[in-house]
Amino acid sequence: MSESNGTPAAVEGWFGELGIAPTTRVDRDGVVAWDVQLDGRRRFDVRFTVILDPALGLITWVHFAPPIGDGLRKSYHRLLRWNDEFPFVKFSLAEDGRPTLSTEIPSRILDLDELGVALARSLAICDALLEESAGWLWIGGRIPDQSGRIGRNPELFERYAARLPELLGS
Repeated sequence: MSESNGTPAAVEGWFGELGIAPTTRVDRDGVVAWDVQLDGRRRFDVRFTVILDPALGLITWVHFAPPIGDGLRKSYHRLLRWNDEFPFVKFSLAEDGRPTLSTEIPSRILDLDELGVALARSLAICDALLEESAGWLWIGGRIPDQSGRIGRNPELFERYAARLPELLGS
């Protein structure tokens, strides 16, 4: 990675190349965060926060579900199992009890494609876990009918399908 790749301007350029339009940008103490909303093939409106610390790297942080209200033991077990089943990502709980899914990209390898793969991988995992996480996402665990909906970023999957065959079926 060249020095310039770890800059906010570079990341914003990559968003443009990937067809992603951040909704919010926040700068604080040399760290920049962007909020973006993306669609999986089955799960839509997935909220991400992309955080860049130029000295360390970039984190994609998925707001996976609202705060967990059920017996936490069962939910912790599920998150730990998913950590084992899905390499290169980490499930955890935010301070407010909300499940999160994150990917860390060290600055030495940070580039357009590493960001794109991280976002596509996270969306594909959200799709794969749709039924298992429905109880956290919707009242009564009933997945809404989205049969007529078209995702806002199918090119992200097309571009990185070859790098994620286990998740995207290519």
